[in-house]
Amino acid sequence: MNRDKNLPLTETVYYILLSLLEPLHGYMIMQKVEEESGGQVRLAAGTLYGAIENLLKSKYIQPIPSDDKRRKVYEITEKGREILLMDMRRMEHMIAVTKQSFEKGGEKQ
Repeated sequence: MNRDKNLPLTETVYYILLSLLEPLHGYMIMQKVEEESGGQVRLAAGTLYGAIENLLKSKYIQPIPSDDKRRKVYEITEKGREILLMDMRRMEHMIAVTKQSFEKGGEKQ
């Protein structure tokens, strides 16, 4: 498996991309990330906007027009979807190999 130089994604970036499978503004991204992570990832505004800046530069997300001029709304791009799926597959492979190793060693999950 050839690995993309941008993998693995950080947990924060992974959840931000996941949240942007639907268009959201910053505050809603923060709420969605906390919800999707089961409260494990809580974003401060500075962390979120730094990550958004990097994701925009990488072309993983893009701003979209919004009726609310006070809030910027973002969505994931096709390139962002691809990197998110690649990281998901990378983690699925790791989990499968780990399960196999435990089963060979006589341990159960």
